[in-house]
Amino acid sequence: MIQPTASFKDNLQLLPSIDGLARIDLVDDAGIVVASIENQAGKQGSFRVYQYLLQVFGALDAKAAAHGLDVFAEHTADAKNRPGAHPNIDRLIEIVDDAAPLTIKLIAA
Repeated sequence: MIQPTASFKDNLQLLPSIDGLARIDLVDDAGIVVASIENQAGKQGSFRVYQYLLQVFGALDAKAAAHGLDVFAEHTADAKNRPGAHPNIDRLIEIVDDAAPLTIKLIAA
């Protein structure tokens, strides 16, 4: 587990590669895909964070979500001030605030 810094850019450098992966599916307890994050420009930071959370925690529960908010660093404060601007961070905030945990599934390219 990394020790997140105050800089998202610096934290990204500490996370594992996402080579060979196409997307991440987030699945609820009923087995329904509630969200996906594509491995594409503009989403790769979130993709790397969610993949890392899967590797470290095995699922997206409150503990994993709280750590993910630390990894997102300065973007977490922005997401709290502008709900909807950062949906992948909003999801972590919801889970910390008692939303149901999610399963993270990696989809190979």
